[in-house]
Amino acid sequence: MLKVAVIGLGDISKIHLPVIEESPNAELVAVCDIDETLKDMVPDVPFYTDYQEMLQSESLDCVHICLPHHLHYPATKACVEHGVHVFQEKPLARNAEEGMFLVDLEEKHKDIKICVSFQNRLNETFMKLKELVDSGEFGKVTGLKGLVTWFRPKSYYDEKPWRGVMREAGGGVMINQSIHTLDLMQLIGGEINTIRGSVDNLFDYGYEVEDTAVANIQFKNGATGLFFATVTNATNSSVEFQVILEKGKLTIKDSILTKTNEDGTKEKIIEDEKLPGSKFYYGASHSKLINHFYSCIEQDSQDYIHAKDAQMSMEMISAIRRSSEIKQIIPMEVYK
Repeated sequence: MLKVAVIGLGDISKIHLPVIEESPNAELVAVCDIDETLKDMVPDVPFYTDYQEMLQSESLDCVHICLPHHLHYPATKACVEHGVHVFQEKPLARNAEEGMFLVDLEEKHKDIKICVSFQNRLNETFMKLKELVDSGEFGKVTGLKGLVTWFRPKSYYDEKPWRGVMREAGGGVMINQSIHTLDLMQLIGGEINTIRGSVDNLFDYGYEVEDTAVANIQFKNGATGLFFATVTNATNSSVEFQVILEKGKLTIKDSILTKTNEDGTKEKIIEDEKLPGSKFYYGASHSKLINHFYSCIEQDSQDYIHAKDAQMSMEMISAIRRSSEIKQIIPMEVYK
């Protein structure tokens, strides 16, 4: 039985905590947050306001990092240096440069595992889509499309101001709401040649981070990708992820994978399991990834989402931002 702790009791911890408590392989033995009013959020579990004190006091196997983005690296580093495995919420870091610190940390501590929460890789629809693409049945990938059209009111940033500050969040819609889509695009498209992007603020909220981003992505295999993300939509619409192949199209929308054949006919292939409630768009694969990571710890397996696997999404975001600043195409080799 793994002894597990959580650092950060904000919104995303409400997804992690039930999974930990229901897991047959884990026992929640401590929680930590600087907000002392959250002390009774998890009854009968030791509460700390300082994660360094928690790491010194508790015997832990794994810590879940559910903190604001600027705290991901220092908290993960502290856990790793205490010999504790880490399940870290996305993003890996605030930008590509900081992401490399975590990749280097992982490389220096090969006996300690860092898993980054890109749980959408385990959605039933995406796993089946990837299987079909990899089979070659529909020919080569010629194009990809990733659309995220959500809504965030000004209160979303007002209630947690770090979300609107670049030095703390590292960005807005790209790093917070649509990083999963960027991750899936590079998994299917493969190595990226160039990115041309543009970021902007369509809402006049007065915060530093972008609320809208668009990018043209050129992959080394010749495929073209279109990425568009915004939190200025009227509501949280379904994410759309489409792969165009030589002999058809595969589309994930409304948590359903459909296949469009060469003759234009469509057929439903598979549907995702969904979370209940208003946060259904998180997907239901946190539980699968967390429990899989626990198994990797117990079996000393390397079959999880490493820091080095999550770094490409940071490089994509940094490239889109830089491209927008200088209004030029960014060759991805600059990150190598």
